[in-house]
Amino acid sequence: MDELLSTIDAALARKGLSDAAASKLAVGNYALIKNLRSSRATSPEDRRTNFHALQKLADVLGLECYFGPPRETGPVQQVMINGSDYAQIPLHDASLAAGGGMENSTEHVVEHMAFKRDWLKREGINTSAARLARVQGDSMMPTIAPGDVVLIDTSKRTPPLRTAHTIDVRHRAPIFALRGTDGAQVKRLLRPAEDQLLLVSDNPDYLPRIMQLTEGAESNIIGKVVWWGHTNRE
Repeated sequence: MDELLSTIDAALARKGLSDAAASKLAVGNYALIKNLRSSRATSPEDRRTNFHALQKLADVLGLECYFGPPRETGPVQQVMINGSDYAQIPLHDASLAAGGGMENSTEHVVEHMAFKRDWLKREGINTSAARLARVQGDSMMPTIAPGDVVLIDTSKRTPPLRTAHTIDVRHRAPIFALRGTDGAQVKRLLRPAEDQLLLVSDNPDYLPRIMQLTEGAESNIIGKVVWWGHTNRE
């Protein structure tokens, strides 16, 4: 088996996904990985696959688009705690609104939080692309509360293309941080069509919103929220 399929198989096992399920999440149909495995290709070099589809599959499987374990592209401070290797992830002086959006005049690093490197690797989180920020507002309650810290993987910026009714997506759609015309916010994101983005809140008091995707609009997506931590302020 060639390196591409070996890497896909390892990621499928890690995520607990079948060929069909991963393909459906990535491109909206079940045949992407099946076609990659097709015996009609006499060699890996003869196999032809749409690059954009591979990029979406990489996002679903927690891989970079070169199809390998996420690579660190910049310096990340390393610390040892009780013999374990930790990465220092920067917490930025920026707030993400769980609501209508929030403007941030400064985004400099104010402190760091340590995350175990083994855990980051196991979750497919690109350490050098990881960032932390705080959330304000209640639109993502009860999942994310005001004041919670979220960990964002800025290397994952492509919401899945998935046709679904709003009532079905509230607990299935991945959470992303994004910039809009009214500031930075955190929402569940889906693409019901290539040119549309559906913003879904977990708080039922906030209705889903549709945004039209223009050329280059995905650059406004900061990254995928892959972890959040709650501080009990009672």
